[in-house]
Amino acid sequence: MTTEPAAPRPRWRRVLGSFWGQLLLAFLVVGLILTFLAKPYVVPSGSMLETLEPGDRILVNRIAFLGSEPVTGDIIVFDADDAWDVPASAPTDPIRTALRWVGEVTGFGPSGPHTLVKRVIGSSGEVVACCDATGAVLVDGRPIDEPYVSNDFAFEEGTLDCTTTPRSSRCFDEVTVPDESYLVLGDNRSGSRDSAYACRSADASDDCWRWASHAGIVGEVAAVLWPIPRWGALG
Repeated sequence: MTTEPAAPRPRWRRVLGSFWGQLLLAFLVVGLILTFLAKPYVVPSGSMLETLEPGDRILVNRIAFLGSEPVTGDIIVFDADDAWDVPASAPTDPIRTALRWVGEVTGFGPSGPHTLVKRVIGSSGEVVACCDATGAVLVDGRPIDEPYVSNDFAFEEGTLDCTTTPRSSRCFDEVTVPDESYLVLGDNRSGSRDSAYACRSADASDDCWRWASHAGIVGEVAAVLWPIPRWGALG
């Protein structure tokens, strides 16, 4: 009795069953996750102290605002437009260019040169101003509680507030957030080049504001991944 030879496996099964095929599949799966679900980023500056420290590796939820929009208190990662005057730091040699690319893809190197992390204070159509008599930021006329703020500008009612001369640098005039835009501030309030950075003077121009755009939002910061002592969820 003769035994029929086993039918050869299809080419696609041979390819996927190989080491290189499985490695390619793993890269594709990771790429899909980073593109559509979650992605690590590196915190580029100290503007979000004490919540986030420079060099923290954070996990960004890319679908957090699917069908919704950020609200006051959310921490977002976004791509800044030209109004932010973010200095570009593009490397010139091939090795540094490759390292930059790996860092942007994995989040365990420098993020993109125009990627920022800030906290949403006002959303489209909301009216934001600072400050009330106690020094709190107002959103649609109501003071918001900001226990996360560190290193705030000096403010003392009747001595250095929004009615004195000079006025407190904490103050900025009332502004309505444009459509598809968000007013964002750093938790390290006096050390952040944020939406209100150029607007904290009595003679600031109407075009001093810079906004995070809806189209530029990468996602919401969900957790600190690294270093391990700071590992934990946010929000």
